[in-house]
Amino acid sequence: MPDSYSTSTASNTTTAADVADIAELRRVAVYLAETAAAHVRSRRPEVFGPGTRAADSVQAKSTPTDPVTVVDTEAEQLIRKLLDELRPDDRIIGEEGGGALNGDAVHWVLDPIDGTVNFLYGIPAYAVSVAAMRGGRSLAGAVADVAHGTVYSAGLGQGAHLIQPGVDPIPLRCNEVDSAAMSLVATGFAYNRHRRTRQGQLIAELLPHIRDIRRVGAAALDLCMVAEGRVDAHYEHGLNLWDWAAGALIAAEAGARLILPAPESSGAEGALVVAAAPGVADEMFGLLEELGATDAIPEG
Repeated sequence: MPDSYSTSTASNTTTAADVADIAELRRVAVYLAETAAAHVRSRRPEVFGPGTRAADSVQAKSTPTDPVTVVDTEAEQLIRKLLDELRPDDRIIGEEGGGALNGDAVHWVLDPIDGTVNFLYGIPAYAVSVAAMRGGRSLAGAVADVAHGTVYSAGLGQGAHLIQPGVDPIPLRCNEVDSAAMSLVATGFAYNRHRRTRQGQLIAELLPHIRDIRRVGAAALDLCMVAEGRVDAHYEHGLNLWDWAAGALIAAEAGARLILPAPESSGAEGALVVAAAPGVADEMFGLLEELGATDAIPEG
């Protein structure tokens, strides 16, 4: 089974300076996510409103069904520009602009639009995800739910919160569910045909053991939904670092237990990501292992 990860408190060796640093990284992450989300929200009707779609507004990436839009690119460029101004010594890893983990510097891990297909079709489930990592560990993160104008955020050892306009931040906690049979589980599917086939088989094998399945189409939001108690678990194969770096921290700080791949691994390797409410984590992990779901599903 992949390595598990769970945290609701920072290391016992955390200093006051560390706490302040994490709080500042969290503040910056929220600012970046909110700013980029506002751009994405304003640009969608301009680019994809009735009669407005330009021929070059969407391109294919890994497969013809895996799109990237001009707004994805714009949003990442905006975040990179802001980071150059705010934290010029930090490094950046973005879904569209690339980058790699290297050394002990703070790395900002960006997904300018997680749920691009939803964005393209106008389904209100897409997000901007921003995480600050050091040494392969997420220190702070923010996931902005673009369509609903809300932001999930967390700092290592500082809890997870939902930020809504005009309301004090709301602390997030996982559901107190204690049975896999009563658990609502979120998942997602790859664009790669080989992996999708195996994922479909796993759904069929898992479904008799749980309450039901939800497929939202944005892994960062799925992980935040575990934190908020809107689902009880999320699992998916083949996520990239920018898909889970912020959402996994938010889920963990809300009490979830996680299985995560090595941060340097690529989505092509097909490793498993799981986040589960603490009362069902052992049972869910065991069930996934029994079904063979903890094995990676590399692209075929």
